[in-house]
Amino acid sequence: MDLQLRGKTAFISGSTRGIGAAIASTLAAEGARVIVNGRSEQAVGRAVAELRRAHPDAPHDGIAADFADPASVERLLAEFGDVDILVNNVGLFGLTSFESVSDDEWSHLLEVNLMSGVRLSRHVLPSMLERGWGRVLFVSSESGVDVPADMIHYGVTKAAMIALGNGLAKRTRGTAVTVNTILGGPSYSDGVAAVVESIAAEQSAPVEAVKASIIGRNHTTLLERFIDPAEIASMAAYLASPLASATNGAAVRVDGGVLTGML
Repeated sequence: MDLQLRGKTAFISGSTRGIGAAIASTLAAEGARVIVNGRSEQAVGRAVAELRRAHPDAPHDGIAADFADPASVERLLAEFGDVDILVNNVGLFGLTSFESVSDDEWSHLLEVNLMSGVRLSRHVLPSMLERGWGRVLFVSSESGVDVPADMIHYGVTKAAMIALGNGLAKRTRGTAVTVNTILGGPSYSDGVAAVVESIAAEQSAPVEAVKASIIGRNHTTLLERFIDPAEIASMAAYLASPLASATNGAAVRVDGGVLTGML
């Protein structure tokens, strides 16, 4: 299927690895020009080089910025102009008891997970509305709907992201601009892989056995395995395309069946 993305420019926050990198690669494969982002120049350089090697038909680029630092974000915004597709993907997560999370940690997570999307969307949405076409995507999580007891701070930021996307969509009435949110499920990203490999090493157990054990604790997953980042990227590419013109203000599940309710 041709997603009609050739000639479009996309910016993906937090896209040097994991889900963000998968989205960047998928959009590039569909012909979009991609601007990747990471915290370090080295990581961004590697990601850009890989995109240019694998998908040489567009002048892919990258910008380093740390979304925990508003000044760094301001420099980033000054570097890129209009984009057709914005994917708000950057995010932090961690297993922590509610009582042990300090105010500073709450502020840090909100700054990266929520305010990154606020600042980027505020920058690109007016020009999208003026041009009459654009796509804003938020990569949220099923944890924003069913908040885990050991990741309350993370779940709250993801719930706020869903609310942000829902509100912004209402500003696009009568245009070909859409704002949608992806509710991802347990994904085998680089961060998760590192944790699994660490546990496997400590237990002298095979990595695949540890993966199966961890996902097996989640009795609601219908997929019964971790989601591959490429599976989330496929949905992102569709929602970013002109083919998804009738999907707006939606929170679309790519959660492997973790959320089992009808709504």
